Amino acid sequence: MSDDNSTFIREVNDDLRSDLMKALWKRFRFVIVGAAVAIVAITAGLRGWEHWKETTAAESGDAFLAALEQARDGNADAALAGFQEIEKSGYGAYPVLAQMRAATVLADKGDTAAAISAFSSVAKDSSQPQAIRDAARLRAAYLLVDHGSYADVSAEVEQLAVPGNPARHSAREALGTAAFKAGDLAKAAQWFGDIAADTQSPNGIATRAGIMLDLIAARGGTT
Repeated sequence: MSDDNSTFIREVNDDLRSDLMKALWKRFRFVIVGAAVAIVAITAGLRGWEHWKETTAAESGDAFLAALEQARDGNADAALAGFQEIEKSGYGAYPVLAQMRAATVLADKGDTAAAISAFSSVAKDSSQPQAIRDAARLRAAYLLVDHGSYADVSAEVEQLAVPGNPARHSAREALGTAAFKAGDLAKAAQWFGDIAADTQSPNGIATRAGIMLDLIAARGGTT
């Protein structure tokens, strides 16, 4: 008898659930169908977007590599045109990378002013990652060592030459070299001394700093 009651109760519950589902379907079928269609459309759209991103990024990457090859082969004009086209129509990180490489090509061609301007433009672009902006500052500064004043170099990279900044070693070297060229041996000794005192300075930069400190001392500068 107990089994019969259980069976009866289960059948009643099944009927109630069935009736409820039918009522819900009748009342909300358009909403349910619309939601299902929207899910399918969104999924298809996302897949299409991902495919477009991958395809576009691949095209930009291929164009970037082609321009690099032209630069390595000494075809500066073609490389510059390629990089500048990627700046305008490239995808992802390729436009700013192309801008940096175009500036390098300009420097190699002897157009130092245009190269410095291009690097400075990247450095001032707040939409770019900080590491790229810092790299652009350093590139501009190293060009300014030979084609600008100490003040010009300082304006680009002195903000990087602080403890804890990953770019401080190169920034200090640029500042020290610029000060040395300007005849300010005390300031040059200060920057190269900061490199020598920093236990995290890369070996190459630390070695050059030591040589410069010896040279400054030989010239009667402060060390």
